Amino acid sequence: MASGILRVAKQSGILLATVIMVFQLAGCGDKEAEQSKAFSDFLQNTVMRSGPQLPTLSENQKKNFGNFAGDYAILYGFSQQLNKAINDGIRPVTDELSAIKVPADYQSHRDTLRQAAGALNVVTQQVQNARNLADSSKSSLKLPADLQKTYDAAYAKVVTQPANSVLPLLPQLQALSRSVIDTGDFLQAQNNSVSFANNNVQFATQDQVKQYNTLVADIASAAPVLVQLKTAISNVQ
Repeated sequence: MASGILRVAKQSGILLATVIMVFQLAGCGDKEAEQSKAFSDFLQNTVMRSGPQLPTLSENQKKNFGNFAGDYAILYGFSQQLNKAINDGIRPVTDELSAIKVPADYQSHRDTLRQAAGALNVVTQQVQNARNLADSSKSSLKLPADLQKTYDAAYAKVVTQPANSVLPLLPQLQALSRSVIDTGDFLQAQNNSVSFANNNVQFATQDQVKQYNTLVADIASAAPVLVQLKTAISNVQ
């Protein structure tokens, strides 16, 4: 009889342990669901409705989001890198180009523009690398179905759309900068045979006029990118 009671007691213990394990697993599932909902609400109410500048997560938010805080880091990381590229590499070029108002400015701004534009190739690669890293990180995520849709929308707003609007314009900005620098170098090379008066430029020979007009025509054909890029930047920042 004792052995029978002992056997029942052992079986009951096993059953109790099993029930406890089920409750523990259910508790983990409930916690992850709460974290998923908290993160989804944050994406919908903050990321999707706020301006282009993403906020840094507070310690309380990191706790509430759990592992999903790492998924936000993908969005935040790309946004920070793109803003740095714009402020340190792209805006100095657009500012120099925007400062050119009259023919004499081609000559006076050519060296500072040359220096600023020299970083464009590196900046372009940095933005592309940041995009590639974000895409790769996103592809490895395993999100709940209801959160996936919200995250995809936030990712499109923060990563895909800004990258698609800025990256294709950078080679065109490089071409415009090169045309402006070439024009400045041409004016510098003319020495005393060129003069500036009343916001105009005067040359000693017709051949100089022809060369200058060709250079300015190249600038005019490439110039629209400046407005396009300023618009793209304003949407990002």
